[in-house]
Amino acid sequence: MVTSRAATYKPLSTLSHRLQPSVSAASRLSGAHTASHRQQRRELATVQDAPPPKRTHFGGLKDQDRIFQNLYGHHGADLKSAMKYGDWYKTKEILLKGHDWLISEIKASGLRGRGGAGFPSGMKWSFMNFKDWDKDTKPRYLVVNADEGEPGTCKDREIMRKDPHKLVEGCLVAGRAMNCSAAYIYIRGEFYHETTVLQRAIQEAYKEGLIGKNACGSGYDFDIFIHRGMGAYVCGEETSLIESLEGKPGKPRLKPPFPASVGLFGCPSTVANVETIAVAPTIIRRGASWFNSFGRERNSGTKLFCISGHVNYPCTVEEEMSIPLKELIEKHAGGVRGGWDNLKAVIPGGSSTPILPAAQCNEQLMDFDALKDSQSGLGTAAVIVMDKSADVVRAISRLSSFYKHESCGQCTPCREGTKWTEQIMKRFEKGQARAREIDMLQELTKQVEGHTICALGEAFAWPLQGLVRHFRPELEARVKGYAEAHGGEARAGGWDHDAQKKGLLISPGQ
Repeated sequence: MVTSRAATYKPLSTLSHRLQPSVSAASRLSGAHTASHRQQRRELATVQDAPPPKRTHFGGLKDQDRIFQNLYGHHGADLKSAMKYGDWYKTKEILLKGHDWLISEIKASGLRGRGGAGFPSGMKWSFMNFKDWDKDTKPRYLVVNADEGEPGTCKDREIMRKDPHKLVEGCLVAGRAMNCSAAYIYIRGEFYHETTVLQRAIQEAYKEGLIGKNACGSGYDFDIFIHRGMGAYVCGEETSLIESLEGKPGKPRLKPPFPASVGLFGCPSTVANVETIAVAPTIIRRGASWFNSFGRERNSGTKLFCISGHVNYPCTVEEEMSIPLKELIEKHAGGVRGGWDNLKAVIPGGSSTPILPAAQCNEQLMDFDALKDSQSGLGTAAVIVMDKSADVVRAISRLSSFYKHESCGQCTPCREGTKWTEQIMKRFEKGQARAREIDMLQELTKQVEGHTICALGEAFAWPLQGLVRHFRPELEARVKGYAEAHGGEARAGGWDHDAQKKGLLISPGQ
């Protein structure tokens, strides 16, 4: 899929001045500006040129437009190979452009956070450059979230394993945009191989003077450190990640204050995802309007999609935002096992996003807004496919067990709610419940959602809400099947229908 030739870049005229929006991505990369001048010149009293027609189909990203050229390990992860494929090209000129120019380019590109929330990156980075920031003597930190504990998500580890220099250069460029003095890469402890490859890339960059004192000869000092975590899912949340970095238990902090004002070690800090940081140098190098030309409005750029589950060829692939879900699965993952008609459901953005039934997947676009309209979310773009052999009740029950295990226990709604929902789902697996408990389950998740310090409350509630919304008949069928097999519907709490006759103590009012 990815060609073995490096993508050819224009000699960075984009770094000397801001390009006009009318210039196409192709003309910018070739260095030809004649088309721009031709568009600006009007002949006599001609009618104003009509705007180009709006795109209605997305996908089919060309190899030369892929940011991660080594996603499948076609060449080495060393510095020499990375430079051959365009990394570290005129990085000094990028750094010398200054933080205002860098942030305006990221804003113009439309880049949104790739860690799940989808917050506009340019705006988030600009919070670090608050009024009189230069008079503050405290150090400033970029914290890279490489924890990646979301079930189904496997994109960041591919970047660190195959394209580590993109992340290292991204830390430098993003750090310059936010005027940071150092970057901490918080990496999941289980990623031993990824840590080794990334550490080697950092050492290569130090040796060549690309980072450290006077990075790339720009006069800017910037250090990068790796910190290995202990594999807690909740440490993927920015404030609990900061707490863990400081040597404390990984439990979220209340906000405000936000990390941009009081973050790591009490200093201004920004936490960003690996993919968000890794794409920044290429966006700057090739131009904001190039990146913004992909995807629908407000959903710009390219994206790494992780496709797993009941597909013929599970993979991680870079594609254009807003690509149809069906095209993504059939083109890159070899289709659903047994054909598209065998599809039962898809979890579109990692385990914390609500499940979608097969009927909804036919026309579904893969971007933030389209999935929000479908009452789900893009999340980390981890597509988990289930065919008709899958037991969705058991699958969501398994996720309930995961979130119960990973809850830090700080917030009562989450601590108690995850335990209750796990118990209820275990009973629903067998049908050992009452039909009215379906609505109780829904009500319980609504009482947790939005009432916790971090997003783990929503993360465990949304899959359950998706199950009730789209697969309620399956839950009801379980209850009915159990009643037929045991001579009566189970009492609330999992008691048999004849428990009272057997002399067992049951709850009053049963």
